[in-house]
Amino acid sequence: MSEALTRTVTAPPGLLSSLDPLLREWLPRQRWFAGKGRPVTGFTLVQATELLPPSSKLGLYHLLVRAHQPLGPALGAADHPGDCYQLLIGVREALPPRLAPALIGHVTQGPLAGRTVYEALHDTRPAELLLEALRTQARVGGLRFERDPHQEIRSGLVPRLITAEQSNSSVVYGDTFILKLLRRIVPGINPDLELPLALARAGCPRVPPPTAWLVAEPDGTAGTAEPDEPFVLGVLQPFVQGATDGWELALRNLAKGEDFVAEARALGRATAEVHTALARALPMVTLGHAQLRLMVDGMTERLEAAVHAVPALRPYAPGLRSAFTALGDLAAEGRTWTAQRVHGDLHLGQCLRSPAGDWSLIDFEGEPARPLAERRMPQPVVRDVAGMLRSFDYAARSVDPAQPEWAERCRAAYCSGYAEPAGRDPRTDPVMLRAYETDKAVYEVLYEARHRPEWLPVPLAAVHRLAVSDQT
Repeated sequence: MSEALTRTVTAPPGLLSSLDPLLREWLPRQRWFAGKGRPVTGFTLVQATELLPPSSKLGLYHLLVRAHQPLGPALGAADHPGDCYQLLIGVREALPPRLAPALIGHVTQGPLAGRTVYEALHDTRPAELLLEALRTQARVGGLRFERDPHQEIRSGLVPRLITAEQSNSSVVYGDTFILKLLRRIVPGINPDLELPLALARAGCPRVPPPTAWLVAEPDGTAGTAEPDEPFVLGVLQPFVQGATDGWELALRNLAKGEDFVAEARALGRATAEVHTALARALPMVTLGHAQLRLMVDGMTERLEAAVHAVPALRPYAPGLRSAFTALGDLAAEGRTWTAQRVHGDLHLGQCLRSPAGDWSLIDFEGEPARPLAERRMPQPVVRDVAGMLRSFDYAARSVDPAQPEWAERCRAAYCSGYAEPAGRDPRTDPVMLRAYETDKAVYEVLYEARHRPEWLPVPLAAVHRLAVSDQT
């Protein structure tokens, strides 16, 4: 295995064209594929690296491919530049039964003709190879495997792929580490590595510190005009053994008719501690009228687009718009806000409670659909608070729509818990909090209308409340 990791050869010519018809069928079926509903019209190879030669019993390729899709009638017929995806392609003569769910297809042409290709993360040896590369800080072609020299990575840890639906892919090694591989990637500094590293330097115990990470440097062999910035492909962090995510825990308490107030308060404290550490570790800025005007305009534009797409929103549009205009009015009067780096997509599913009862925050990637530059911009901390308040509401209404009191108690406890280390209750900034919560609810309406229509009543209940309220 170590010999394979020193190989620097790239993939053979014709590899992508031979995989093209199989990937067009397989890729849109993956949970992490962002372009659902639009056909894939072709692929561009950004980078290809041979990790194990296909002449062996098992071949392994690491690919970065850009999937091209039409924008649709509303936006013209031209192809979109395409999202870039990270793929790990295993190659075998035939798949054993245990790997049947990983099948991509049988290659009929090109350098792999007659072989079977599959999603390699389902296979033990490719997953072991990734950990060994991180442990030894290997460099393979344009791939760099890097690590924190102060943390030990033991060899021989048994990998298992997490099969729950995710927007990325995760492999757990023993009960020691979890490797998150980003699927939809963009060039530049990814906050899912940047922020945990900053928090580790700040000594914040609420976020597992990165142990190792995988980066790709486009080497020009694909002949594409890709940016020179590296791609962050994955992060290895300590695995919190026996931890339960906040969403699962909340639903469990709801099903039992149990309260969640103590946990919500503890979550508020954990969030504030992370925000305080980020404020120490990274620069803060002041948002004045010009910056707030751009923020309000963006929120208003998203509302108008959602109203156009979801007719059920139309009766509420004036009231929802007032949440944004109220914020703009305060900014016009000279009110300013402090902004800093935040989580960016905080909800119950991004929080883990250890068996000892300690809460951790994970997944600092932000909302993947938003541009990377936007995800890395400083924001008011109430953006994260609003996301968590919406998450309590989602949990309560998904179990019993007629019992909103559970969410109300959790929301109050979370804000009170946040105020303890932060020194300020988020509810003392009601206009900004209402604007962010309204923006989030509008996004939820659009998402549910497109992907889960049966869930649409959940955010619509919040829309009804927010449209008539000048408080949180």
